[in-house]
Amino acid sequence: MNTIQERITESFAAQGLMATLGAKLVFVGDGEVHIELPFSSGLTQQHGYVHAGAITSIIDSACGYAALTQAPAGCEVVTAEFKINLLKPATGDRFLAIAKVQQAGKLLTVCVGEARAFTGASPIYKVVALMQSTIVNVRQ
Repeated sequence: MNTIQERITESFAAQGLMATLGAKLVFVGDGEVHIELPFSSGLTQQHGYVHAGAITSIIDSACGYAALTQAPAGCEVVTAEFKINLLKPATGDRFLAIAKVQQAGKLLTVCVGEARAFTGASPIYKVVALMQSTIVNVRQ
């Protein structure tokens, strides 16, 4: 049987939206997943910022995969609900969505996530969005 790392890597590779956005899975741990998104002018809105939909998508996927790391055997996950706060314009060279499980249950998992914007090689970042999500375990 595949490890959770392999399972999430395979699932991520099958997501057409993540491929379209140019997002990459960069970390999978127990209850935590990171997804990186490079800046692309094709993802901007009318003011030149990365569109909220792109930022929301990478955090949502990171939350879902973080939940999957703690889901019962034989389950997949889907998002039931999320709340996002867009804190600052999404400007930068790359964005990193970091999601963590706050509470995992038999049916529902609550996750929190944030999107960080980086410019150049600097380790300094700004948080551009925060999410709280509810993920549902779905038996296969």
